[in-house]
Amino acid sequence: MNDKISRMQEELAGIIKGKENVTDKILMAILAGGHVLLEDVPGVGKTTTALALCRLMGLDFKRIQFTPDVVPSDVTGFTMYDKKEGVFRYCPGAVMCNMLLADEINRTSSKTQSALLEVMEEGHVTVDGQTYPVPDLFIVIATQNPLGTAGTQKLPESQLDRFMVRLSMGYPDAVSQKELLRDRQQRNPLDDAVQVLTAEEVLELQNQVRDVFISDPVLEYVTELTEKTRTHPSIALGVSPRGALALCRMTKAAAFLGGRDYVIPEDVKLVFKDVCTHRLVLEARARMADASAEYILQEILDQVYEPEVG
Repeated sequence: MNDKISRMQEELAGIIKGKENVTDKILMAILAGGHVLLEDVPGVGKTTTALALCRLMGLDFKRIQFTPDVVPSDVTGFTMYDKKEGVFRYCPGAVMCNMLLADEINRTSSKTQSALLEVMEEGHVTVDGQTYPVPDLFIVIATQNPLGTAGTQKLPESQLDRFMVRLSMGYPDAVSQKELLRDRQQRNPLDDAVQVLTAEEVLELQNQVRDVFISDPVLEYVTELTEKTRTHPSIALGVSPRGALALCRMTKAAAFLGGRDYVIPEDVKLVFKDVCTHRLVLEARARMADASAEYILQEILDQVYEPEVG
């Protein structure tokens, strides 16, 4: 199975040039059973990354292009009266799939965004008092453009907290862009993507990640880091218990991708900012001083003692 993970990484590297550090963390989030928020300017490969992952894993895929006229029933589904049978029937929404690409999620209304809250946390939707489960393997990869882009609005904290990680693709370096331009002269490498895993194999990998061991010193390290975010003078809202759990799950996936069945402090440091940055709300004074959540989290990492794990 680890050979297949390596092949997944190679295939992704061939499609998304020069972004192995980002694609590896997306893989970690999927193996940890979490959802991913990709935030960046248009045209850097956010949607292509989601499509590539779906094809490589052979997942049932649906996409919503969020616009102001998208309504909650487009997401969750709705009930409709069947005249022939004389009963109400559930018409599934876009969430009934393995992987949902929520494209430009911050271009739709808060009411529509909130339709994703239940399903992202609990794995089911409720329509007209009836509950409908989504497939066992369910992943949301949402993209959003930075605030200030025309037609965007900020996601509420409750929505952000459902995403395991927030990542940024960034522009490719000159060498990677040259490779990208050369590879796309005749055709898109995405068209040649070959399925590497099945949905059942992804579920099995998720089970293996859950079994990765975290020792008490590492749990204390995670606890102290998250506690510091709640008491830091520049932070108004720190990392929630849900965020601390997400951090533990991501560290397990990081260890698994590193070929280990136990977590070390370096795994925590690797994913700490990706898991926690979008969960922080800074104090007004810190925002006025142009302080960034990334800088503050790095400051916390530097302050907290890193345990030795044998």
